[in-house]
Amino acid sequence: MKRERKSIDEVLKSVISSLLKDLEDADEVVLENVTLDIEELTFELPSTLLPLIEKKVIEEKPIEITPEKAVFEEPTIEWKGRIVEVKIGAGSRKVTYVVGGEEKPRFYSLNYTPPHKPILSMDVFDTRIPLPKAVKDHFKDLLDNPTEWAAYCVEKLGADMVNIHLVSTDPNFKDTTPREAAKVVEEILQRINTPLCIGGSGHPKKDVEVFKVITEITSGERVIINSVNLDMKLEEIAPLIKKHGHVVVAFVPMDLDKARQLVRKLRQWLDKEDILLDMNTAGIGYGWEYAFTATERARLAALKGDEELQHPLVSAISNSWTAREAWMKMPEYWGLREVRGPLWEILTGISSLIAGADYLMILHPLTLKILKTIINQIFEIKREIEIAEWVSKKL
Repeated sequence: MKRERKSIDEVLKSVISSLLKDLEDADEVVLENVTLDIEELTFELPSTLLPLIEKKVIEEKPIEITPEKAVFEEPTIEWKGRIVEVKIGAGSRKVTYVVGGEEKPRFYSLNYTPPHKPILSMDVFDTRIPLPKAVKDHFKDLLDNPTEWAAYCVEKLGADMVNIHLVSTDPNFKDTTPREAAKVVEEILQRINTPLCIGGSGHPKKDVEVFKVITEITSGERVIINSVNLDMKLEEIAPLIKKHGHVVVAFVPMDLDKARQLVRKLRQWLDKEDILLDMNTAGIGYGWEYAFTATERARLAALKGDEELQHPLVSAISNSWTAREAWMKMPEYWGLREVRGPLWEILTGISSLIAGADYLMILHPLTLKILKTIINQIFEIKREIEIAEWVSKKL
C-alpha cells in the first residue's frame, strides 16, 4: 500500500503547530550550544501559517497596570526668626513701601505668601557714563537729564522706585561738590512721587560728605542712603541718618561675619527698622554662584534666629552687566546681545529673588517688565490648593 506524500507546506504546518503547542506553557526559549555567524537573517513563513501566528498574538492579553496615587507631604521646618519690616518713603511721598516681614524662605512653602512684594527699582545716573548699547538705546537723550530719566522710569516703565547714583561726585571723576549733587536729588524729589534711593560714587571719604548734605535736604522723606560700609566713618553719618528719619543700606562683600560687624556698629545709632543689608551681587558668569550663596546663607541664618542678619536684603542685579557676555559681541550661537544682555540681568534677578532679596536694582526696561510680571503672578497664585494643580498652573 502506497503512502500519500505530504506537501512541504503541510509538513511545516504540522511542525509549527506542534512547536506552538509545546511552547504554550513556556516562558522563554533557550538555545544552547548554538552559534550564529551571519550578516543578515530573514525569516519567510508560508501564508498558511499566518492564521496560527495571528491567533497566538491575539490570545496574549495586555498587562494592566494600576498606578498608585502619589501623596505629597510638604516638609515642615520650624523657623524661629523673622525679617524686620522696614518702611520706605514718608513726608511728601504719595507712595510708600514696606519690605521684609518674612517668616519663611520666600518660595519654600507652597502655602506661604510673604507679607510684601519685593521692590523693583531702576538705576539712574547723575551724569553720562559708559553703558551697554542695549541700555543706551532705550534711554537716548534722557542720559543727560537724570530728572526726566527718573520720571520716565516711574511714569512710563512702571518702576516702583528710582536709584539715583551720584557718580559725578567721585574725586577721580568729576569731583562734583555735595551741594551740586544735592540739586539733582531735589529736582527728582519734586518730579516724582515715589520714594528715592540715593547712592554715592563708592568713594568712602567723599560719600560721607555727600550723604551729610543729602540727609539734610531730604529730611522727613525717609529715603534710602545707599550705602555705608566698614571703611567709612560711620559715627559721622549714621547719627544724621537717624536724625532725619532715613533708611540705610549696609554693604559688605559677601561676608556674613562682616555683615554682623557692620550691623552691630550701625545699631549704636540706628534702630533695626532703619537698616537694609546688601551682601553684594555679581552677575551670572561673573561670580554669581558665590553671591547667591552669601545672600541665601544670610537669609536662612536670619530665619533660624540670627538677629544681626534679620534685615531685608538688597540686590543690585544691574551688576550683571559687568559680565562681558552680557554686552559684548559674541559668536552667532550666543544670540543677539540686545536680547542676551537683558536675559543675563533677568536670570540674575530671578536667582536673587529665590535667595531672598527684597529690593532689586535694575538697569534694563525689559528686566523690569519680566520680573514685575513674574512677581505679580507668583503672589496671585491661590495657595490652599492641591500640589498637582499648583505645579501645573498656566502663567
